[in-house]
Amino acid sequence: MTTRRVLVIDDEEAIQEIIQACLEDLGGWEVLVAGSGSQGLLIAASEPLDGILLDVSMPEMNGFETLQKLQENLTTQKIPVTLLTARVQPEDKEQFAQLGIAGLILKPFDPLTLVEQVAEVFGW
Repeated sequence: MTTRRVLVIDDEEAIQEIIQACLEDLGGWEVLVAGSGSQGLLIAASEPLDGILLDVSMPEMNGFETLQKLQENLTTQKIPVTLLTARVQPEDKEQFAQLGIAGLILKPFDPLTLVEQVAEVFGW
């Protein structure tokens, strides 16, 4: 299996640690973490990545603003992004469908199936 490089952008340290442990230990992937949208943008622009897991609800720059900046940057616009969110109302689903994202993973997620979920939404 190819070693994938995934960036996790989430302001909650506990979520970062769970995702990182699952993807590294169960998936054998390399995981980079960012605690904010602006930090995530810097890492995404300077590191080769196979995908980004992006939290929607973050202070300062939320996931939608971060996604927009990723899509505007020629260096990062081709990196597939999957949103992590606990908010999924019918009106949210319509908004998500128009964003050009690879997929959506709902919080809370099952750590034991996270590798399969991530691989599925990214098409790996």
